Parts: sequence; structure tokens; C-alpha cells
Amino acid sequence: MPAALLCLLVAAGIEDVRRREIANWKNGAIALLAPVWWWATGMTPWPDMAIQFGIAAAIFAIFVGLWVLNLIGGGDVKLIGALALWVPLAPMISMLILMSVIGGVIAALLLIERKWRRDPAAPQVPYGVAIACSALLTFHEPLLNHFR
Repeated sequence: MPAALLCLLVAAGIEDVRRREIANWKNGAIALLAPVWWWATGMTPWPDMAIQFGIAAAIFAIFVGLWVLNLIGGGDVKLIGALALWVPLAPMISMLILMSVIGGVIAALLLIERKWRRDPAAPQVPYGVAIACSALLTFHEPLLNHFR
């Protein structure tokens, strides 16, 4: 995984924790770096890049639907869509499952904190952290498996 993507993911997670939003330029940079990644990894324009773009478009559309239902934030949708340009379908499904688990853990911890503080307001879950962590784990899985 390129260092630029690593830095952008960490920065997006930190920003989401601090401000509960992810800057458009970070999501844009992740999306714009994907074609460089495609070229560096030897993807062919047809059908490889076209398939990857189609997968990303479909995933983005699904998450836009969740945003319309007010189930996820707009910055999170853009981050998932940008990452979908980088990750092939099978690892993307694993990443989405991992993202759901990490997001659920974060939500549970925030609910426990809310009960502890006796705060009646519903917590805003910084889902960008779950997205960034799942992407980092997905990209590093082949590297980690190499050492087994």
C-alpha cells in the first residue's frame, strides 16, 4: 500500500474523531491516487480497470442510499467509495464486514460512555475510524500472511 494512502487514511480517521467529518480533499486524493495504483499493479484498462470502477460505483451507490436514510455520514460514503477504487471485490467484501464489526464496537463503546456520563444525547459514531482501520487491515493482510 502506498504511503500516501496510509497517511490519508490515518488523517481521515483522526479528523473524524475530532470533528465528526472527513475533508473532501482527503477523499478526493484517495480516489485520484487509485488510477496510479491500478497502473502500478499492472491492471489493464479493459476489463480490469472498468470492472474496478464498476464495483466502486455500485458500492458508492449502495452507501449513498444509506446516507439518504441518514444511517451514515456523507464523508464516510465518499471515503468508502474512494477506497472501493483500490480494493478488488473479494477483499472489499471482507473489508466491509470488518468495517461493520469495528464500527459496531466503536458504537457500543460510545453507548457505554454515554450511560456512564448519563448523557441523554445520542452519540455520533466516528465511522471514518472503522473505515480507515478496516482498509489498513485489508491492505496489510497479504503482508501479514507472508510471515506465517
